[in-house]
Amino acid sequence: MTTGAPPPIPPAKTRRSGPLRFLPLGIAAWLVLEIWLLTVVAGATSGFVVLLLLVGGLVLGSAVIKRAGRRAFRKLSEAVQQQQSGVAPQPQSEAAAGGGGALTMLGGLLIILPGLISDALGLVLLVPPVQKALGRYAEGAIERKMRMMREATPGGLGDAFQQARMHRPDGKVVQGEVIKDEPPARGPRPDDPQLPR
Repeated sequence: MTTGAPPPIPPAKTRRSGPLRFLPLGIAAWLVLEIWLLTVVAGATSGFVVLLLLVGGLVLGSAVIKRAGRRAFRKLSEAVQQQQSGVAPQPQSEAAAGGGGALTMLGGLLIILPGLISDALGLVLLVPPVQKALGRYAEGAIERKMRMMREATPGGLGDAFQQARMHRPDGKVVQGEVIKDEPPARGPRPDDPQLPR
């Protein structure tokens, strides 16, 4: 017997893209490899050497992040001072300016993480030519993604306003807004139930 109500529609399953599908497996493999390398180094030398490597990575990574954060704060302070004094700040991209503050901080974070592979990747990210190359690549990838999003979306905020207009049958567009008339708030009436006191 049917009740007339349609059966519930199961939610559509979202498909992950190729790289996102294998991300958990890649992270697990990376962790296993890091632990295996630490045990190999501990077996070849001693556990104390591994402890010194891990503590040294923590100290070095913290220093790198602190230095990059201070540099970013100094640049922000200079830009605010230039804007307040009426001088237009010079627009420079991170890669062109040789800053790469985000990549430097990422390198410091990778050095802080316990493991030899993450330390090596963090040290590579601290090399200025690598920072410039990765900065240019990231900037180009972001520009391509933004261009694709602009082309895929048929309109922006202006089109939303255009669609919100009211159209008359004769083709004329009438601008309008909805004004909601609310009844005045009424006070208590004598026949309203009373709360117990």
